[in-house]
Amino acid sequence: MASPLRFRRSTERWNDDRIDRDIYAPLDDNLGAERVTPHYVGPNGYRTRRFEMDNGDVALFAWRDGDDPVAFWLGNTETPSALWKTTKYTFDEVPYPVARWGQRELLGDLEAETPWLAEYDHLSWFFLPVLFSKDGRDSSRKFFRNHGVGFPDATRDEALAFYERFLSTGALDDYRYTMASKLGTSEHVDAGRMSSAMSEFTAAKVLTDAGYDLTPEIEVTTGHSLDFRADPPDGDGTTLVEVTRPRPPKRRDADHPVTALRETAATKTNGQLQEHGGGAVLFVDCSGFRDDEWTAIVGEKPEVRHRPAVVFRARPDGSVEGYAKGSVPLSLDGAVTWV
Repeated sequence: MASPLRFRRSTERWNDDRIDRDIYAPLDDNLGAERVTPHYVGPNGYRTRRFEMDNGDVALFAWRDGDDPVAFWLGNTETPSALWKTTKYTFDEVPYPVARWGQRELLGDLEAETPWLAEYDHLSWFFLPVLFSKDGRDSSRKFFRNHGVGFPDATRDEALAFYERFLSTGALDDYRYTMASKLGTSEHVDAGRMSSAMSEFTAAKVLTDAGYDLTPEIEVTTGHSLDFRADPPDGDGTTLVEVTRPRPPKRRDADHPVTALRETAATKTNGQLQEHGGGAVLFVDCSGFRDDEWTAIVGEKPEVRHRPAVVFRARPDGSVEGYAKGSVPLSLDGAVTWV
């Protein structure tokens, strides 16, 4: 499974002849390639090339001559052997003009290929490394198109608008690759796993709405990583948060929503949280449950074998209901309606 899209950086000298010989020719021989004019003017001081393959792959190349030559390759296709030993960099790790040009090219492609998704500017930008990854570009778009981003009984646009509003706050921009990568770059749609990944974004929304600053993927002494560290605005104390998402009964052996809730929570608490030894808050995201299933859970408010815990359900309109177990060291009153 290929990783999310990254640039490759070369410090060798490049010119038209070498690009034709070492980049275009191998692509054309193996995949069938066409040299086309980029959509946008390249960054100042750089020359640019765009290659489109017969199978739908795309590659971009920008290079600068002179005393300090440098070149950047970005592509969701096979990498020519001349670039195999180069190091990969995220969009944030290359010069901004180069990153901006590359992203504009790909966002232009997205608007042409999936205009319904490109309409959500920040979401499209945030997940761009996955939406154009070698293996995950088709599966990620199918997930966003066909599965309500994990919300039952919601239209595609309602679900996408929910995450667009949150991501537009910029709360996770500094952790774009870490978080976007959670969606995965598999060739196949795994709606359950991908919905669980989006639960981390839902939990992040709850914590951000409550006023907390977030840092994802916090390593702990057991060798595990917990999903978030939540820091209050006044800086007085931090809280570690782990997120889990129960699957509704129709998608598992459990025949009742409360059973589904308990079984999923038990898997998390008997493993990662148990080894951690306490101190973390468990967020149980029930956003995948229908109204009747959530009503059944609220009626019992079952334990989830870990305290403190917050069991909640978000809706695409931005509303969040939930209940707590144990003494939760987070002030969530402004983000959750307690039931």
